[in-house]
Amino acid sequence: MQLLYTILIMLLVVGGTRITAQFIPIPLPLIQILIGALLALPGFGLHVRLDPELFLLLFIPPLLFVDGWRMPKGEFWRLRTPILLLAFGLVLFTVLGAGWLIHLLLPQVPLAAAFALAAVLSPTDAVAVSAIVHGRLPRTLMNILQGEALMNDASGLVAFKFAVVAALTGVFSPAEAGLEFVLVALGGLVVGMVLSSALGRFRAWMIGLGWEEPAPHVMFMLLLPFAAYVAAEHLGVSGVLSAVAAGMLQSRLDLLPRQTTTRLLNRSVWALLEFTFNGLIFLLLGLQLPDIVKVSVGEGELLWSSAGQMAIYVGQVYLALMLLRFVWTWLYWLVSGALRRWRGLPSGFAGQSSLRLAALITLSGVRGAVTLAGVLSLPLLLGSGAAFPQRDLLIFIAAGVILLSLVVASLGLPLLLRGLPADNEEARQLELQRHRTRTVEAAIRALEAQSDEPSLNAEGMALAAEVKAKIMAEYRQQLAHDDSGEARARLRQMNALEQRLRLQALRAQRLELYRLRHRHQVDDDLLGEILRELDISEARLYRG
Repeated sequence: MQLLYTILIMLLVVGGTRITAQFIPIPLPLIQILIGALLALPGFGLHVRLDPELFLLLFIPPLLFVDGWRMPKGEFWRLRTPILLLAFGLVLFTVLGAGWLIHLLLPQVPLAAAFALAAVLSPTDAVAVSAIVHGRLPRTLMNILQGEALMNDASGLVAFKFAVVAALTGVFSPAEAGLEFVLVALGGLVVGMVLSSALGRFRAWMIGLGWEEPAPHVMFMLLLPFAAYVAAEHLGVSGVLSAVAAGMLQSRLDLLPRQTTTRLLNRSVWALLEFTFNGLIFLLLGLQLPDIVKVSVGEGELLWSSAGQMAIYVGQVYLALMLLRFVWTWLYWLVSGALRRWRGLPSGFAGQSSLRLAALITLSGVRGAVTLAGVLSLPLLLGSGAAFPQRDLLIFIAAGVILLSLVVASLGLPLLLRGLPADNEEARQLELQRHRTRTVEAAIRALEAQSDEPSLNAEGMALAAEVKAKIMAEYRQQLAHDDSGEARARLRQMNALEQRLRLQALRAQRLELYRLRHRHQVDDDLLGEILRELDISEARLYRG
């Protein structure tokens, strides 16, 4: 029962902090960490013991899967060069540079363990950055950060796994590790794609048989990241890359016909799961903080001097990470800008200082949920049965870097974003309108080519022609409207007014249903069905 109470309390806190964040100008992860630390104090005494392997299996696959699911595939391909350089080149640069520095700062930490800490500090958290900038970061930079976070989650955790194995066994060969890294990565991608494709075919077969109930489809997709991760790990390849590949491919396979209701439910379920898991991870970090500080810093007269020394270690590691990231990104902007000018291609950030862009990307390297999940999965014992060297110290440094990166980004990013040109929303709207026009024209052509059912009588054919004409008139009206800026502004005003009126009408319908139910004039099953129709209609209005 105690475990159940703990889980319920944690879920309540995660939901409550989301509401609190609406009124407190502090990033949500920081609020969750702070409340977790308060709950772990002796007055409350909420403690959670974590099994490292279970923690990694529970949190990492679904978070990586949903990141792969939501990543814009066209933008990922267009920005593949900076994304891959950040996600793989920068990770290797960080592991080597920061790993040696950690070993020099803390000689008691073996080199393999220092590399493991540097590797687990490599993944970045684009979700936390998005919560800090509130949409003010240019879309191209945000897409780069999202793609980097998606891929460096995988590359960082794979490098972390190799470093941990080296720490456990004491054996490490760079050449063999490099070759094994490639094989493990490719194998993980293949396993994820195969399982995701198999699930897509299975769902298509179910739909072909008329099994369109959304719940089983969503349940299978919920299990897919765990299946991809476990299957890949069982085969000796990368489970994290398998989960990423499954998510990226499944987002394409999810465009199956006759699956509108499933997609609506699926998006809602994954949004809830992502919010809950991210919140739980930061809350767990807060819950672990008092014990981590107590074990790492100590007690008694040396408490404050030890705490100060530990804070210096955290600051030095964070500065090293930021310096390495800044050098890498600045050199990339300089080289890529020179190459684009040499080829006569326009720059996506014409007129912007490469130093400013590098600083934005550098401060956006916030560490978050994946770093915490990875470092908490450090094994408790070595293969010989001895304790893993300086495990609590490594966790303390990782937790400190997460906190410091969130604080610095919260203070620094808004300053760097001042005066930065906003995205060209007009061009985006024109492109969006062009694609809408093509879909409307396709709908009109399909209706024009639609022949009446031969079994219809004269009255039925006349009715079908009338309905077809009505639908085509609505589509032609969409094509015929003036596309000037003034006309679009007027159309937006009309749409907003129509939305408000329709919402008022829908809420009036809902209130009337409640009154009928209160007077016992409608059965619950009829009430539920009508309410579902009204809810779907309201959801469509909000999506519009």
